[in-house]
Amino acid sequence: MSHVIYPTTNLKATEQLVIERGEGVYVYDNAGNQYLEGMAGLWCTALGYGNEEVVETAAQQMRTLAYSHMFGGKTHPAAMELADKLSAMVPIDNAQVFFGNSGSDANDSLVKLLRYYNNAIGRPERYKIIARERGYHGVTVAAASLTGLPANHTHFSLPFEALGVLRTGAPHFYRDGLPGESEEEFATRRADELEALILEEGPETIAAFIAEPINGAGGVVVPPPGYFEKIQAVLAKYDILMWDDEVICGFGRTGAPFGADSLNIQPQLMTLAKALSSAYMPVSAAVVSGDFYEALVEPSAQVGVFGHGYTYSGHPVACAVASKVIDIYQRERLFEHAAEVGGYLQQQLRKFADHPLVGEVRGMGMIAALELVANRETRQAFDGNAVGGFCQQRCQDNGLLVRAMAGNAIALCPPLILSRTQADELVDKLGRALDATLDHVKSEQLLVA
Repeated sequence: MSHVIYPTTNLKATEQLVIERGEGVYVYDNAGNQYLEGMAGLWCTALGYGNEEVVETAAQQMRTLAYSHMFGGKTHPAAMELADKLSAMVPIDNAQVFFGNSGSDANDSLVKLLRYYNNAIGRPERYKIIARERGYHGVTVAAASLTGLPANHTHFSLPFEALGVLRTGAPHFYRDGLPGESEEEFATRRADELEALILEEGPETIAAFIAEPINGAGGVVVPPPGYFEKIQAVLAKYDILMWDDEVICGFGRTGAPFGADSLNIQPQLMTLAKALSSAYMPVSAAVVSGDFYEALVEPSAQVGVFGHGYTYSGHPVACAVASKVIDIYQRERLFEHAAEVGGYLQQQLRKFADHPLVGEVRGMGMIAALELVANRETRQAFDGNAVGGFCQQRCQDNGLLVRAMAGNAIALCPPLILSRTQADELVDKLGRALDATLDHVKSEQLLVA
């Protein structure tokens, strides 16, 4: 055993798979076994592995300027170029970009910037943030408090109340819809619940509502049609900002530049990471509108400094890599490719809709999940998460890496460069794992009549 404290791991079950190298959509372990990387690492390696153009960009930037900070008025071309590219891409007017290192710190940064902004414009009481059940926004203290998953809360004594974090329901019709309720009625109910929460807390105390376009770690939950339109109507009514967490959905995952484009979200705030650099370097971005940014300028001058920033904010190598990655996305039309091959992948995955273990197949573009259930008719879930874990291991045995999450949902998020042939390979390996899991479930008498 090495001396690593492993992240998001059962600390009694570490070092089970040692990945040594990657090429294209495949990775290889220390025994030489090949795996189709069905999760793009952690939703992030959109260009796959071993892209020499990106590698050379990093090497060249290291030779030219390996590091320079951005404190005290200093800057460098790589950060300015990337910020300008992002400002031109995102659906926010005159977008201004703050750089960090991870999705977690991007969300943490916006928690602080929201407070700074509302203090600057004379609304110090407006600091609360509404987040959703089953949302995932990171694991730093503030981001973990925004996250709506019990495993990220247990034992950590997070300061929900001090941070002003409020919680509203997930947009998961399959799990949370009422008997006889239509998808539209469900979306309306979620919007009504949001409005009731706002009125109970006081609209004048609430700064923003944070949401992923498609919940990732919460089980790849795709909201029903009309959900975000109804939610945003409530937010606009009470002057509450729409905060779009694009850490997973951004840069082609849904078959469009951003999940906002696919799901008709008009955000005032955005957070970006993961596919921003295809994970070749750690980099994140917290994005605000020009008007929001302008409110920060004079207060910072009065203090003498805007007192927020990281040693590696705008790291030149990370920024150069991210800029090159965006160039490749656009040159190779990878968002369109993700829409086309993603549509094919979704179609193939729907073939599992009648599998005895599968309650729901859901997804969009190059992100999907299969929810495994003990009874398809009643939608009864399996106790615990052992069935999902078993299926995950069977996938790995077949040469496919997936993740079981949110109980027993099998999540898929392959690199955007996936071909149709590789999509077929993914589906074949997943199917064999599902059948092996069904045999196991039957032998253990886990199905519920």
